[in-house]
Amino acid sequence: MNIPESKVPRIVIVGGGFAGVKLAKSLKNKKVQVVLIDKHNYHAFQPLLYQVSSAGLEPDSIAYPLRKIIKKHKNAFFRLAEVKQIFPESKSIKTDIGDLNYDYLVIATGTKTNYFGNSDIEKNSMAMKTIPQALDIRSLMLQNLEKAAISNSIKERKAYLNFVIVGGGPTGVELAGAIAELKNNILPRDYRDLNSSDMYIHLLEGNDRLLPPMSEHASKKAEQFLLDLGVQVHCSTFVKDYDGKTVITNSELKLESETLIWAAGVTGSPIDGLNAEVLTSNVNRYLVNEYNQIETYDSIFALGDIALMKTKDYPNGHPQVAQPAIQQGELLGQNILRLIHKKPLKKFIYKDKGSMATIGRNKAVVDVKRFKSAGFFAWFIWMFIHLMSLVGFRNKFIVFFNWTYNYINFDKAARLIIRPFKR
Repeated sequence: MNIPESKVPRIVIVGGGFAGVKLAKSLKNKKVQVVLIDKHNYHAFQPLLYQVSSAGLEPDSIAYPLRKIIKKHKNAFFRLAEVKQIFPESKSIKTDIGDLNYDYLVIATGTKTNYFGNSDIEKNSMAMKTIPQALDIRSLMLQNLEKAAISNSIKERKAYLNFVIVGGGPTGVELAGAIAELKNNILPRDYRDLNSSDMYIHLLEGNDRLLPPMSEHASKKAEQFLLDLGVQVHCSTFVKDYDGKTVITNSELKLESETLIWAAGVTGSPIDGLNAEVLTSNVNRYLVNEYNQIETYDSIFALGDIALMKTKDYPNGHPQVAQPAIQQGELLGQNILRLIHKKPLKKFIYKDKGSMATIGRNKAVVDVKRFKSAGFFAWFIWMFIHLMSLVGFRNKFIVFFNWTYNYINFDKAARLIIRPFKR
């Protein structure tokens, strides 16, 4: 891998998401060697993936080169690679570009889409966990609109114009709202040969309400906002099968659709090599202690979505969102330095900064402890926080410009089929 030998401890970070990047930043120019490994050469701001999928933003607006993040870190190296296996006995890892020894290993590989063992859904639906997947959704959505415009079959046209989103969490709710705005604002202008009333957006959620992790106030407001936009919301509804044409549910609801977007759950992305006992079988997350050390391993840590830290307040682990990952990455940087200098470690205590979701123009819901908000003010809070959280001034500027343009013109400027999607 061409990493120079060093007299200082080597910390290998696997994963360039929120947790991995925050950890690397916290170790900037410290007396350690940092090696950041990721199978992509960029950090993706996942909370805005749905805007790439719905043609609101271009992918380079929410992605930032990992090498640029660490360019002023004299002690850091980046390698574009995929880690295949961990060898804890020899303190080494195997990647697709070679092997590497470590003194401390940090696993921050995040999650992948969970299809709950249904191979047909996995084969025929669209996932939205990465930028390439978001671009595939954008292409398929626009391709289906084009196909609908030339179709002479009413049944076929209906299937092309039926968009089904499975999962009523923040991702599903935000995507449904974004596609509804495309239907209401773009379709009448760009596709005058189509009747916008023929386009349907269905949001399916297995629980009895949307946004289960948030308050009932937020759930009710989000559902009302979606209904106002024309989205058909189906709670207590599970998808049993999808063959690429027909969505079969646990109820009498049966939908003919060429587009099913799966946002119904995630599972961890572990690496081979560690004892099976440290990995939870149901969600594939590493069991860690209050210092993010993987149980029974003193020099191997897990951060963010892949880590399961059980506490009194969070008996099932912390929520798999950005804030726990960022806070864990920040503290682990301090704790590794403390470990090197044989100082006592600090326990991780999660500071919940609240939850939020946007449903479209002037519509969002925010839960911050006892503070509940919905509507324009919540939407403004959502925009400000997400804009400030983006990495890099350029990305902040481009996203702000796009949002301003879209707001004034009721437009989505990224309606481009750059790479046609093929199953």
